[in-house]
Amino acid sequence: MANKEPTAGSAESRPGSEAWKTALTVLQSANPPFVPEGVEATTVIIEFPPGDPGTPPHRHSGPAFGYMLEGEMLFELEGEPERVIKAGETFWEPGGDVIHYQDGNNRTDSRSRFVVTMLCAPGQPMLTLVDDEELARRRHLRAPRPGV
Repeated sequence: MANKEPTAGSAESRPGSEAWKTALTVLQSANPPFVPEGVEATTVIIEFPPGDPGTPPHRHSGPAFGYMLEGEMLFELEGEPERVIKAGETFWEPGGDVIHYQDGNNRTDSRSRFVVTMLCAPGQPMLTLVDDEELARRRHLRAPRPGV
């Protein structure tokens, strides 16, 4: 005869809960560009030491969605003013032809850590550095920055 007693951890043995109804908090909502078939999604944690300037100017082949875990990031995308993103805040970028100028640690006294989920276009690298020549050609697309 089969044992009809509920096993520990099974749905039948757990008391019901209503917590799931309020457990979700939306941190970010975005309308990314079209995502083609064959896209690979990757989630990474990036950590920079105090005062580190971060990744040199680059672009991503697809959209990226991030959440700041610790510290502060100086964030700048082409056409947008630079801004500081603090722990608990989100950011996203469309990828493609948009240059990502800054993602460095805005603090000199603590590390910065953020998690990013990136959608990589099929057959393309997720991150491509932008050379000085291209930066000069596209200078007119960069938003004015304080003190520059």
